[in-house]
Amino acid sequence: MAITDENKSTMIKNSNGQVKGKGDMGTRKFGGVETRTNRRVLGTINQNLVGGNGYPCVVNKRGLSDANGIAGKNLPVRAHRPITRGFAAQVANSQQRCTEENKKPKIATETFSVWEDIPLTDVEENEAAKDQPVPMSLEKTETVVSDDKDQMEVEMEDIFSEDVIDIDGADAKNPFAAVEYVDDLFANYRKMEVYGCASPSYMAQQVDINERMRSILIDWLIEVHHKFELREETLFLTVNLIDRFLEKQAVIRKKLQLVGLVAMLLACKYEEISAPLVEDLVLISDKAYTRKEILEMERVMLNTLQFNMSVPTAYVFMKRYLKAAQCDMKLELLSFMLVELCLVEYEMLKFPPSFLAAAAIYTAQSTLYGVQQWSKTCELHTSYSEDQLLECSRSIVGYHQKAATGRLTGVHRKYCISKFGYAAKCEPAHFLVQTQQ
Repeated sequence: MAITDENKSTMIKNSNGQVKGKGDMGTRKFGGVETRTNRRVLGTINQNLVGGNGYPCVVNKRGLSDANGIAGKNLPVRAHRPITRGFAAQVANSQQRCTEENKKPKIATETFSVWEDIPLTDVEENEAAKDQPVPMSLEKTETVVSDDKDQMEVEMEDIFSEDVIDIDGADAKNPFAAVEYVDDLFANYRKMEVYGCASPSYMAQQVDINERMRSILIDWLIEVHHKFELREETLFLTVNLIDRFLEKQAVIRKKLQLVGLVAMLLACKYEEISAPLVEDLVLISDKAYTRKEILEMERVMLNTLQFNMSVPTAYVFMKRYLKAAQCDMKLELLSFMLVELCLVEYEMLKFPPSFLAAAAIYTAQSTLYGVQQWSKTCELHTSYSEDQLLECSRSIVGYHQKAATGRLTGVHRKYCISKFGYAAKCEPAHFLVQTQQ
């Protein structure tokens, strides 16, 4: 604040060397409003009155700290004005400014905030001394930590953020991949899989056979399928035909193996380029059935199923979901081993084929990598979340743990050879079962 001759004549010094005006001791009117000035600023001016050299052009950048006891208030920010000329020149300029300001209209009092003169304690006096201006060359630049922290958080989010992969982009020019309508195909498969599944409780209406007999039959057919070197699609369709037929037709115990052989014969005619001969099935059954019996059962089964052979099995979804999982050969072989273990178990009929395929792949990933892993890409293409698959996956781990024990070891022996990458030798994902306990 500039000091006029009138103000200069009314200034006195107290015992501490501070300059105060008469009457109100530091109170003066400005623009019609009574304000109080800060002692520290007047003390700075007093140093110039005594004859000291003026400060260089310095601006105090430090804000008020919490130790001042007034943090959080909306206080005006003040800066020290540069003093580069003598005191007489400043007085002359201040008189000229006051004459110009008198010509301007008065400003409403509401636009000014009153800063009361708060008595300084010993601590506050020390803090006030710290607030004295220092040359800019000696000031320390404050490091902005918040911006760096925010930038670090953004970078970490970029690192761990997972994008959905376009699994069909590489096959855009492959006509066999059917990229243009592959999504529509699998959407239709998801709708039709419900109509191609057998009831999970159909065994209750069978009188002479049970769940255990069914498991023994399918375990044996897996070995026959491997011996004939048939396609994977043939095995999944064979199991589907057996369950759908047994759901609608009661079968005696000694005819159950015949049902399995005929179901495989029909699946081979549907999927294979060269189907096995009827004589081969007679030999594989150790001549338990004649050629006539096989052909008669084939006729009965086709009529019972109404010649409906085109159903989406778990194999169809396995190929699509493995592509979404960006799998390698090891993951693919282990996934198929686990889903074939599910084919043997009657209780897994309660899950639709798409769900069973997704659970098998999720379990295989957990088995190989030792952690629960289900990417956004897999979740998008399967439409199943990790929480939905967890219960089924724990059941699959249980089948994997006992795959080499008991009588039903066909799947384990099949995947113990080099052709299937010794997938059966992988340790089961025990941690998935332990988390449940």
